[in-house]
Amino acid sequence: MGRRTDVVTLHGLAPAKINLFLHVGPVAGDGYHPLASLVVFADVGDAVTVAPAERLSLEVTGLFGAALAGEGDNLILRGLRALGQAAEIGTPPVAVTLDKQLPIAAGLGGGSADAGTAIRLAARLLALDLDEAALEAVAGVVGADGPMCLRARSAWATGRGDDLSDEPRLPPLHAVLLNPGLPSPTGAVYRAYDDAPAGGADRPEAPADWSSAAVIDWLAHQRNDLEAPALRVTPGIGEALSAMNAAPGCRLTRMSGSGATVFGLFDNAAAAQGAARALARPGWWVRPCLLGNPVSG
Repeated sequence: MGRRTDVVTLHGLAPAKINLFLHVGPVAGDGYHPLASLVVFADVGDAVTVAPAERLSLEVTGLFGAALAGEGDNLILRGLRALGQAAEIGTPPVAVTLDKQLPIAAGLGGGSADAGTAIRLAARLLALDLDEAALEAVAGVVGADGPMCLRARSAWATGRGDDLSDEPRLPPLHAVLLNPGLPSPTGAVYRAYDDAPAGGADRPEAPADWSSAAVIDWLAHQRNDLEAPALRVTPGIGEALSAMNAAPGCRLTRMSGSGATVFGLFDNAAAAQGAARALARPGWWVRPCLLGNPVSG
């Protein structure tokens, strides 16, 4: 396939993924948990840079880069090898730099978002003849949330999380993300859920009113079925939830994904920024943000 190397470097945001709700059913015969979620992306995340090179390489920097130093096969590398296979070019000759600003094992889809952004940027850099469906199939090799993170836009997710339906009616939501500096490994959380499954993969009816205030009220009637098992695995998440719930102006508090990051929703940017300042403490990662459809790759 043809490729273009006149573009020196491409940059993209790998945005944090937030599950506004997450309904999870008991594990199925195929080993996967059915789920239903409304997924949205933040305007904060990791930064990915892709440039032409003699061979595939990855450099990791940033606030949380050291935590990935010993990782043998980063999801970015796995995704790019799959991209090369799909495009029939072998291993893509690109150098990737990941500026890791999202906490690790944080329930923010960071690794999948990094891979999705790198896949999209590399495909553009090399002018690969792959359509959106083909890129989503490539992203699927990094996990069930790979395709949604490659899309990086608001969507309903059902099935394993890869049955996606865009939701353009979802308004921008002002939020604060808080990670208490504690990892919450997805596998351990799901095992804790399996010990006492309580939930179901029900997809609720969409809100009748898509204004921000009405959506927040509607979300209050939903849940995250992984929150209770995550608290059993990582009790410190409870302190983060309590602090967010007590933050001035917070309309809704919930854990995202399998944790340990929690989010709070607010009426406006000023309220979110004020709450973020109030929540700041040593060891906690706190970021005000806007949830919606940020530009990624």
